[in-house]
Amino acid sequence: MRLPEMFGENVFNDSVQKETLPNEVYKALRETIEAGKQLDVSIAGAVASAMKKWAVSKGATHYTHWFQPLTGLTAEKHDSFIEPEGDKVIMRLTGKSLIVGEPDASSFPSGGSRATYMARGYTAWDPTSPAFVKEGTLYIPTVFVSYTGETLDKKSPLLRSMTALDKQAKRVLKCFGIDCKKVRCDAGPEQEYFLISEEEYFKRKDLRLTGRTLFGTPVTRGQELEDHYFGVLKPAISEYMRDLDNELWSYGVLSKTKHNEVAPAQHEMAPVYSTTNIAVDTNMLTMELMKKVAHRHGLACLLHEKPFKGINGSGKHNNWSISTDTGLNLLNPGENPETNTLFKLVLTAVIKAVDDYQGILRAFVASAGNDHRLGADEAPPAIISVYLGDQLGALVDSIVKGESYVANKKCEGSIGVPESPIFPKDATDRNRTSPFAFTGNKFEFRMLGSQANVADANISLNTIVADALELVADELEGKKDVEKAANVIIARELKKHYRIIFNHDGYGPEWEPEAAKRGLLNHKNTADAVPVLYEEKNIEVFVKQGVYTKAEAVARADIRLENYTKIINIEALTMIEMAKRDIIPAVSDFIAVLCQNLASKQAVCENIPFEPEKGLIERLSALNDKASAAVAKLEKHLKAVDMEKVVPASQAMAHTVIPDMEEVRSYVDEMESLTSSDYWPYPTYFDLLYSVK
Repeated sequence: MRLPEMFGENVFNDSVQKETLPNEVYKALRETIEAGKQLDVSIAGAVASAMKKWAVSKGATHYTHWFQPLTGLTAEKHDSFIEPEGDKVIMRLTGKSLIVGEPDASSFPSGGSRATYMARGYTAWDPTSPAFVKEGTLYIPTVFVSYTGETLDKKSPLLRSMTALDKQAKRVLKCFGIDCKKVRCDAGPEQEYFLISEEEYFKRKDLRLTGRTLFGTPVTRGQELEDHYFGVLKPAISEYMRDLDNELWSYGVLSKTKHNEVAPAQHEMAPVYSTTNIAVDTNMLTMELMKKVAHRHGLACLLHEKPFKGINGSGKHNNWSISTDTGLNLLNPGENPETNTLFKLVLTAVIKAVDDYQGILRAFVASAGNDHRLGADEAPPAIISVYLGDQLGALVDSIVKGESYVANKKCEGSIGVPESPIFPKDATDRNRTSPFAFTGNKFEFRMLGSQANVADANISLNTIVADALELVADELEGKKDVEKAANVIIARELKKHYRIIFNHDGYGPEWEPEAAKRGLLNHKNTADAVPVLYEEKNIEVFVKQGVYTKAEAVARADIRLENYTKIINIEALTMIEMAKRDIIPAVSDFIAVLCQNLASKQAVCENIPFEPEKGLIERLSALNDKASAAVAKLEKHLKAVDMEKVVPASQAMAHTVIPDMEEVRSYVDEMESLTSSDYWPYPTYFDLLYSVK
């Protein structure tokens, strides 16, 4: 089957809806999807009947309400279509079953907003994200709320944030005489990942339990030759990527780009933009399919941000833009940005939002895994800043300083030989060290971790930008000379928030002290980053924009810290078990063999010195003793952590337990470099990174 015909074949998309639904039902459903009109529940029965018939034709026997609880993953409970009719059964999906489901709400994270004994929760259909058939089941994207109305998922606040941005952006546009039905935000999350041998993966207890290696010495050849990046794909990897693309395309996922990333065994997939809630859904599906397809190929797909020490980890760049249903991109500067007042105003609102709420953006990408990447010369630093590039940087400088703007126009590029084509060059370069970079007609939020649900980053972005646009609209509405009033706002707010703009090297040693002088936040771990979400200002912006209630905002902070604490606890317990049960005994066995060999040699040649052998025995023995003592200290500190108190527990994990873990690892990794591979109990980094052909 040709690609155009197979694309989206498993999705109940617009073309299928148009073909299978009565005309009036189809129009009503599209009004809800495209213009944000309230769903007419009277059409649910007809949609459910058509959806079931289509799904059954695809081999489906069950349906599930597919939702995104606060675990960061997806959840599903499967029900069959069968209903009894006499001594037979019929296949049916009712309108009620389509619209609402009732999973147990007590067993999902709620941040204390739900008592354990209170079980009732509801999943409600999200008609803006199309249903799909996978593995004999119809998947219906839904939101998830409790009986008392609290949102218990990531989809609900995401949709609310999109509504808030739509509302405030339309107010600003109306001031400029621009009418539209909808302002939407788009996202295109690039996905980095590792592929290793599944056989080797199953031999590593730490990979299976935590997603990363807790021990391991670097390989002699890592990424220093820079030859893996964009390199020729290995046959096994190429076959995997081809299979993955076919899977993704069949589910309507706009998989566009694939290539080797910087580190050995690391790769990337990048999709085409789509509406943010659909981009979130498809990215969650993508991560699931990456793992399943890998298993079919005898591979293990690692989505942890830092599975291997000493080489680059994986992130997820979130490309974000705002546009109208008429095709107007509000972040497109055009050929003459200096005269494009609307663009400058929206740009100013984004800059203001990022500066005012930098703590929110940092906290919403914080996680135990991502702490290993940020600021590690492979990802942006933990300091939030905005990169504008040469062209817009010069424009903003001219506004702030009251100077004339000299445009940096696009020019042509050439390598200087007549056979080479002339190619257009952009007006500015890109900055890979920036957390929040303007890239032509969008912003790239580069701080997300590879296993993150991208809903969080987009909830935060949409909410804070909606808030900034609301303040702009409040000031513009009623003004006779909108252009003049807008330019006053632009100049005032750019001067006020100029500190957040940084167009240089984020890895440079001068940036951290410079950022401190500017008063920018620099939270290097989750335990320090998340508590800003408890601040009244940061709660209020979500409440004001209708994204979270105060209780929901506090619950999200609690859950993020609780998750961080639990992850570190699991990692520490796994490390203790591996060291005590496998590594320390294995090294002891190797030492015993060395001692036996030395004794045998001395018995034969007693007058010959054996200093190298003695030195190795003494060194390994000392390291093994130090490792045992460090493990005991880690156990002691871990037991002292009160897991019920999330803020102090997270601080203890970040500032006591993790340093203890690093000490244990330092001794173990040194022992690995001295111990015979015949005795080492786990596959090495070489085995893991270079076993796929």
